[in-house]
Formats: sequence, structure tokens, C-alpha cells
Amino acid sequence: MKIRATVPVLLAALAVAGCEATTLTKPEYPTKSVGVLSRTWEVVQVADTPVTYRATRDWNNLNPYGPPPRRRSVQAATAIQQATGCRVIWSSMYENISGQFYSQVSCPPSVASGS
Repeated sequence: MKIRATVPVLLAALAVAGCEATTLTKPEYPTKSVGVLSRTWEVVQVADTPVTYRATRDWNNLNPYGPPPRRRSVQAATAIQQATGCRVIWSSMYENISGQFYSQVSCPPSVASGS
């Protein structure tokens, strides 16, 4: 009986491990690292239409003696602006349960055309 009980658990664990290994970004979108208030943020484009970026804070290298903290949403918006050169559309910004920020951006014509 114990073998039958462990097989579904093993299959579920393999399924979860497979889900965690999948990447949700396209490989042609490079990840950029930027620093905001002595904190490192990773910014990557996740969608073409509308142009949406994801900002994720590096939680491994926290400096408790750094500059005074600001709201994470402000830091994420600053990170996206530094990485892209585009303005964040605040009404489109949201945070998921993992602490990642997603936002659409509005780029000036010179940045949008790539020149």
C-alpha cells in the first residue's frame, strides 16, 4: 500500500519541478541589471503587445546599512525606466505574490524605433 501512495506524490513532485524549470520569457529578450538605491533589480521584457516589462529585486545581497528605503513600487518603476529609457505607465503596474513588478511602458519615438 505504501508504494501506491508514494507514486502519486512522486509524480506530483516531478510535475512541480518541471513547472519551475520552465521560463516565461522569450530567449531574445535580454535581462538587464540596474542599481536603484544600492539595490539590484533585474529587468526583462515579457510581452510585445503591449510592451510590458518585469522588474525583480535581488534579495540575496541586501545591505541593511544602505540608504533609507523607498517603496518597492517606486524602486521597480525607477529600475524599469533606467533599463529601458521609457516611462512607466503607473496605472498598468502591478505586483504578483512573488514580489515581481509588471508594467507597461511608454517610449519616446527615438527609443521605440531603436535609434
